[in-house]
Amino acid sequence: MTDGLTFSELAEAFEQLERTSSRKQLTTILADLLRKVEPDAIREVAYLLQGRVAPLYEPIEFGLGERSIEKAVGEAYGVDTAEIRRHYERVGDLGLVVAELAPESSPQTELPVRDVFAQLRSIADISGPGSGDRKLSTLRQLLSKLDRLSSKHLVRIPLGNSRLGVGDATILAAFTEARLSGTKADQQVLEEAYNRTSDLGLLGETLWTHGLDAVRKLQVMVGRPIRPQLAERLPDVPSLLDKLGGTAHAQQKFDGIRVQLHVDRSLPEGEQVRLFSRSLESMTSMFPELVDGALKQVQAQTAILDSEALAYNPLSDEFLPFQETTRRRRKHGVGELSTELPLKAMVFDVMYRDGQSLLDKPLMERISIMAEMVRGTEVLQPEKGVVVDDPERLDEIFEDALERGLEGLVVKRVDSPYQAGARNFNWVKLKRHSRGALEDTIDCVLLGYFVGRGKRVELGVGALLVGVYDADADDFKSVTKIGTGLSDEQWREVAERAAPFRSEQKPARVNSKLIPSVWVEPKIVLEVLADEITSSPNHTAGYALRFPRVIRFRDADKRPEDATSLKELLELFNAQRNRA
Repeated sequence: MTDGLTFSELAEAFEQLERTSSRKQLTTILADLLRKVEPDAIREVAYLLQGRVAPLYEPIEFGLGERSIEKAVGEAYGVDTAEIRRHYERVGDLGLVVAELAPESSPQTELPVRDVFAQLRSIADISGPGSGDRKLSTLRQLLSKLDRLSSKHLVRIPLGNSRLGVGDATILAAFTEARLSGTKADQQVLEEAYNRTSDLGLLGETLWTHGLDAVRKLQVMVGRPIRPQLAERLPDVPSLLDKLGGTAHAQQKFDGIRVQLHVDRSLPEGEQVRLFSRSLESMTSMFPELVDGALKQVQAQTAILDSEALAYNPLSDEFLPFQETTRRRRKHGVGELSTELPLKAMVFDVMYRDGQSLLDKPLMERISIMAEMVRGTEVLQPEKGVVVDDPERLDEIFEDALERGLEGLVVKRVDSPYQAGARNFNWVKLKRHSRGALEDTIDCVLLGYFVGRGKRVELGVGALLVGVYDADADDFKSVTKIGTGLSDEQWREVAERAAPFRSEQKPARVNSKLIPSVWVEPKIVLEVLADEITSSPNHTAGYALRFPRVIRFRDADKRPEDATSLKELLELFNAQRNRA
């Protein structure tokens, strides 16, 4: 007998998920699995579905690379690591290697999910002298206790590539189907709570233990990031003001890294400030000057602020391009780089102050609170913006922003709340595309690549298949092939970045009629510039990009789900057509 859901049962569900491409089937498989999960294990199962042993925002790292895991696999199965490497080079997935090499016979004892989760978490927590050997020993022992299918899916977790093909939206839909009525209203309650808490395990445990009313009561907490509000697009200034009720609040749009600042002065020194990226990654150790700035400038015991961090030149006091700012996203040599590329954070909103959530407060009240809280401009600079009701005045502000090298403006409804995780017309991006040509870039997700011919064969990649995110279907629909815009070095970089996410079959969340040489799990975000958007029967988005070229990688600061949405693409297409 075993205590609750076993890891082998979980692995069987993982296998079904990996082999399924239908969103409806994915949800059904997940719901069937979740019905078997007891309240004391739902937190662990929720994190494992995300390929994690903690919430997304906790900086938990296993500290095991491919070579280390290959060594553990070899020791567990008595196979030479050179043979493992040969298998890996052939199939490109260590999970498939394990499926080939693990013994066929199953262990006599089935391990509960909670036990396997605890051992995985212990591997991540091991530190100090000799920690590498102790991590490998724990992983080796765990592999020896699991069957072949369980081992296949287990080794993918430390590598951060579970290949399940399910996004958070699909997991929440399965929560709804497994425990509630399955209605959109119930799922919306779960989505809103998840956007406030960013913790799928907490959400599942609350639902399983106390029900939907308790989920409704889950609130913002300092130290737990809020999913950031996002902006929509509109084609021109007059329609923008009409959409926002005639009067709007305009703030400059900076091309940097979105940073959420959390301050809690009740914590011990060194733990009072935490920084989170747009994709909920902890960045506290990367940006020490922002930590110092928050402690010195934020006048509150507890606070959560939204900002955009940019590298700047202290001699000319000019902000630097995005590529320079992203150099700061590193874990080593932080001190040297912070001297070479110091950061400033343009603070544009506040969501929490001194024990009170401000999400439901109207925008102008939040701006007033922010201006009062953030004193000085040494590191944190309050972006107070300006209220406008005249299209000509808004146009002047927009032109001024462009002339200063900024991306444009973010224009907001003056009475709007902060809607965590939402992308709607309460916030609107006003960028260069309003000037007549499709000069605005589109964030696409890499779905696969073509090997190509001639010189490109040597580079490993000849052309890219990219897509946009369809939030309604929770999948990525193809929108174009790209064969230009990258140097030889960058083509090689694409191959290197894509290597951990290569897939032998079309990933479950990819929707494409075109078949590339190599499928890639939708993880890598690329900023793409094109001449125009055209209708296309060949791409599942229904549109294609004419003369697309890659500008830069954006997965450092954007999740695939934060890429340009299918809805946004349609807005851009209609705006372009109306200007023709």
